[in-house]
Amino acid sequence: MAWVYLAIATVFEIAFALCANASQGFTRLGYSILTLVIGAGGTFFLSMALISIDVGVGYAIWTGLGSVGIVLLGTVLFKERLDWRKLLGIATVIVGVVGLELSGSA
Repeated sequence: MAWVYLAIATVFEIAFALCANASQGFTRLGYSILTLVIGAGGTFFLSMALISIDVGVGYAIWTGLGSVGIVLLGTVLFKERLDWRKLLGIATVIVGVVGLELSGSA
């Protein structure tokens, strides 16, 4: 169940970053409130996952997959450029996440 909690926390992490961007520096009240609520939700599910997963592994996976998701969604939603360097970075993060998951921490 810990990995399910971590997956949910990762989705919250991606939504958090997108809402933080939409809040435009916390100048838009609705997105500002949503950013705080989603951030709290992500932290809650991360804390649930960390009951069974080592904190270093769980946090690294949460931030790594969150970063990959945000880069990919930034490309789709905001027409941000996805070049070979970003793809190499994404591949590196994914290899790292797989390696951490295979470490048998849960």
